[in-house]
Amino acid sequence: MGTNLVKQLGQFPDEKRKKYFSTLPNYANGKFQNILPTPALLEGESMTKVLLDTLCKVENTSPGMTLPFVVTDLKKLAREENILVWFGHSSYFIQIDGKRFLIDPVFSGNASPMPGSIKAFPGSDYYKPEHIPDIDFLLISHDHWDHLDYKTVQTLKEKVGTVICGLGVGQHFEYWGWNPEKIIEKNWWESIDLTEGFTLTLTPARHFSGRLLNRNISLWTSYVLKTPTKNLFLGGDSGYGTHFTEIGKKYGPFDLAIMECGQYNEKWPYIHSLPDQIIKEVEELKAKNFIPVHNSKFKLAQHPWYEPLELVSKSAEENHQRITLPVIGEKVSLDNLEQTVWKKWWEEYW
Repeated sequence: MGTNLVKQLGQFPDEKRKKYFSTLPNYANGKFQNILPTPALLEGESMTKVLLDTLCKVENTSPGMTLPFVVTDLKKLAREENILVWFGHSSYFIQIDGKRFLIDPVFSGNASPMPGSIKAFPGSDYYKPEHIPDIDFLLISHDHWDHLDYKTVQTLKEKVGTVICGLGVGQHFEYWGWNPEKIIEKNWWESIDLTEGFTLTLTPARHFSGRLLNRNISLWTSYVLKTPTKNLFLGGDSGYGTHFTEIGKKYGPFDLAIMECGQYNEKWPYIHSLPDQIIKEVEELKAKNFIPVHNSKFKLAQHPWYEPLELVSKSAEENHQRITLPVIGEKVSLDNLEQTVWKKWWEEYW
């Protein structure tokens, strides 16, 4: 195993962390636990069968042409602009009430540590670390390769004020040479007063973690971001569960929810939401509007690349739920969510 790959793997939580984790209700037998029992695969399925299925030909799992994107100069944004910019998959930038947040950035062109594997779709990988301005808060939902990208975060190191992540994920950053004083690790339901008027709360997700073979030694999470003018739900990867209702009751209603929608399969329904579950989750969160992410950049499942957007937008229409559907790089005005009508941009690229 090459030195670079070993470095990318990160590092297991140290003894001090593990001693603290062992006192927590969502940690048992050396691993973090979901609220509900969460097998990786549907009952009766096996990893061998799943791997064999990947050999079957499925049409349009990758786009046949370059995907559209908008070039937005993030470094020249007026500080009073309240916007979100999606970079494809689960990477996005938020500037809100004068503060800048970057969530799960993956700008290396790959969702895997193996060179040349799981490459970004053409057009989905315009944005690079050099396009990113100074960031007040870098948020990481969990340590999977397609959410925590070693090459990206290392290139961004000098631009980031504070890293916020679930318990155990901070160990990776410390191993990679980050100043521990810049890292905040928390458990579900714990809140951080970021600055005046800004509160960030870690909230549950139904998923798992791990950068190779050792699963669940660090925590996966979603976030609630309360700012002076907005209330946002930043969802990490998650299957459907009771936590959406609980989050909605405690912290809703939300002006906008960023929802995982893509890389699903009926064979693993507990760790990734299916498109027909998204609207129910949005309703339980009490979200007025939502953006479906975790799509349009990498092929990580055997479904057409556009299917998540097509199915969830149809479901939103049928249920009279507002949905936000930006092109990669397009500015989403957080002050005009209810007034903006979005095109189904992917229909031109089937």
